[in-house]
Amino acid sequence: MPTESTIKLTANDGHTFEAFRADPADTPKGAVVVLPDGNGGSKVRKVADAFAASGYVVIAPELSPPAAVEAAADGAPAAAAQDPVAPLLAEIQSTVDSVKECGKVAVVGYGAGGGLAYSAANSVSGLACAVSYYATGVVDAAGAKRKVPTLLHFGEADPVVPFTAVSMFRAHHPEVSAFSYPGAAHDFDDDGASHDAAATSLAHERTLAWISQYVVGQPPITLKNAGAYALAKTDKKKKKKADDDMGPPME
Repeated sequence: MPTESTIKLTANDGHTFEAFRADPADTPKGAVVVLPDGNGGSKVRKVADAFAASGYVVIAPELSPPAAVEAAADGAPAAAAQDPVAPLLAEIQSTVDSVKECGKVAVVGYGAGGGLAYSAANSVSGLACAVSYYATGVVDAAGAKRKVPTLLHFGEADPVVPFTAVSMFRAHHPEVSAFSYPGAAHDFDDDGASHDAAATSLAHERTLAWISQYVVGQPPITLKNAGAYALAKTDKKKKKKADDDMGPPME
C-alpha cells in the first residue's frame, strides 16, 4: 500500500501551497506530477494509487485558484500580467523540484490540468515526458513544437474538445502522439456517467508504457498504432516513413 501525506511546498516567489503525495511501498522508479481538472477530490487519490502501485512517487499540487492567479497577475510586472498561467507554472516547477531526487519526472494532467501539463512540457525544467487527458485549451492554441515527448488522449465524442479540432491539431503537431477513443466523451476515465471502461483501460496502458519508456528508461514498447514518434529517439539514423508524418492514426 502507498504511504499518503499532505506536504507544503514553496514557489519561487516565496508563497506556500499544499500538495498531496503518495509514495510506493518499494524504492520508486521515478515520479509523476498529477494535475487534475480542479483541486483535490477522489480523482487525485484514485490516480495516485494507480501510479504508486506501478512504483512511482506521485505528487498532486493544489494550484492557486483562478482568482488568486488574476490577483497575482494584477500586481505583477507587465510581462507576467500578460501571462496569468505563469504563477501556476511556477508552482508546477516547485512541485517537480520537490520530487526530482526520486528519479526522472513525468507530468500527467486531466482537462484543464491537461492543458497545464501541455504548457509545462515546454516551460518547466526537469520533466522527462508529459501526458494529457482530454486537455482543454490545447487544440485551439497548440503552440510551439514540444520539447519533451508528449502523449495526448482524446474522446471522439467529447463536446468540450471537438474531434475536428483534434484532427487539425495532429496535422500541425506530428511530433505529438495523440490517440483518440471512439464513442468516448470528456472525462471518459471518471466514475460518473461519462465513464468508458475500454477507453480508460487502453489510455492507462498507453500512459504507463509512455512513462516507463521515458522515466524508467526501459526499451521502447511498440503500442498499437503508436506512430513513428514514440520510437523516433531509439534510432535517429532510420528515416521515418512518409506515411508516419501525421503521428498515430485515429482509432
